[in-house]
Amino acid sequence: MLVLFTTQGVSAKTLLVLGDSLSAAYNMQTEQGWVALLQKRLANTHPEVQVINSSVSGETTSGGLTRLPNLLDRHQPDYIVLELAANDGLRGTPLKIIEKNIAKMIQLSKQTATQVTLVGVRLPTNYGPRYTQQFFDIFERLASSENTYRVPFLMENVALLPDLMQGDRLHPNAKAQPIILENVWPAIEKMLNK
Repeated sequence: MLVLFTTQGVSAKTLLVLGDSLSAAYNMQTEQGWVALLQKRLANTHPEVQVINSSVSGETTSGGLTRLPNLLDRHQPDYIVLELAANDGLRGTPLKIIEKNIAKMIQLSKQTATQVTLVGVRLPTNYGPRYTQQFFDIFERLASSENTYRVPFLMENVALLPDLMQGDRLHPNAKAQPIILENVWPAIEKMLNK
């Protein structure tokens, strides 16, 4: 899924969102998703920034890593928001592979002078406390070691509230999207204002 959000006039900068269903407005109108809401906000705060949403439902870190070089070449983004790994975790992918894939995506982005915001996600507790905590720790560790901006937890104040979740209890609904935008905004704003 490639969705281009533009503001009026010519955009001088590009922000690429590379994510999974949590960023792809899964099971709702594209305009309701947090990425579309981000573009609306940027039209007021940073009108020179164009958002490209290349998030795909079901995407994994290995899929994102495979697609990233072409996306970087095609869109030449100034900024990238990486929101991947939930599907890896749900499939029980070894943590070392997840971490290696994310690190490689950050490094590829930085090679093109793209600033990176890494978005943290959590897994449901039924995956066991050891795996879920080690999974969550990957994001903080990589943001520190790779010197990126970081969103601690995409679904903060959403994931455990049934009225903000779809029936599958994995995906946020349309009512949750403004909250998710507030979760990602501080890191994105810092990145844009650097």
